[in-house]
Amino acid sequence: MSTAAVEIAPLAEAADPTPVLLTVEEAARCLRVGRTTCYALIRTGDLESLTIGGLRRVPADAPAAYLARRRAEQRGA
Repeated sequence: MSTAAVEIAPLAEAADPTPVLLTVEEAARCLRVGRTTCYALIRTGDLESLTIGGLRRVPADAPAAYLARRRAEQRGA
């Protein structure tokens, strides 16, 4: 019985520890707000998000961008 060699990509390259997208719950934790508040920010367009299939995802840099905008608004007020 012979076995064929199968090329498998190393997991270290595929499993980058830095996420590109966050779940809404993860984004809420980053912002230290509740899930409902996070969905409200998404609904108003204050927090960037996108839908992939039926899943809502937040780009990993979106919470920081939201905070930067809020801080600039408060300094200008």
